[in-house]
Amino acid sequence: MSEPLVLQHLADLSDDDLAAAYTPEREPWLRVNFVSTIDGAATGSDGLSGTINNDADKRVFDALRRRAHCLVVGAGTIREEEYDVPRVPIVVVSRSADVPPTLAEAPPGRVLMATVGSSDGLAAARDALGEDHVLVLGDEEIDLVALKAALAERGWTEMLCEGGPSLFADMLAAGVVDELCWTIVPTLTGGDAVRIATGAEVDVALRPALLLEQDGTLLGRWLVEAQPAG
Repeated sequence: MSEPLVLQHLADLSDDDLAAAYTPEREPWLRVNFVSTIDGAATGSDGLSGTINNDADKRVFDALRRRAHCLVVGAGTIREEEYDVPRVPIVVVSRSADVPPTLAEAPPGRVLMATVGSSDGLAAARDALGEDHVLVLGDEEIDLVALKAALAERGWTEMLCEGGPSLFADMLAAGVVDELCWTIVPTLTGGDAVRIATGAEVDVALRPALLLEQDGTLLGRWLVEAQPAG
């Protein structure tokens, strides 16, 4: 029988304690990190996650990035959130193979493209990033199982996905997600904002493994218990 989950105060954890609290259970490990309001909005009224996150979320966000061997992010999210080049390699997931402009000047090897063989932008992506940094994983649809395996083969066994919601749903459907890191900020927004997972219909059981709190913000680790068959 598992130990009961105990609510911990984020402020009581040192940076080392926080890093240890997010240690993966095995390798390779793919975790997905999201923030939302209490009523499930994954973005603010401007369509960006930055308008709903706070200091507590930022601290865990930074801790997860320090642990990660690579980031995996949908191209649309990178464009909308205007990602800077991170300190670890970033894998852009895009069927069009279009390199987001904010990453166009990244040092060689810091940006990888996961795409499909039918993409019209394949040649341009290879020219921009180098052939070794463009992963062709399927003809029409990106094989996310093959993506996780390809990143692990590069030694990137701790992978952090930061969305977006449709990529998260696709990853759940493919059975490649090991963990959801989810921050719930104490805010209600209403409206019709997108949820943290949209698109593919999934039925995936999760087990809470960690729950932190700071100033009303809840931050948790949810481990995938049952993945889709196939």
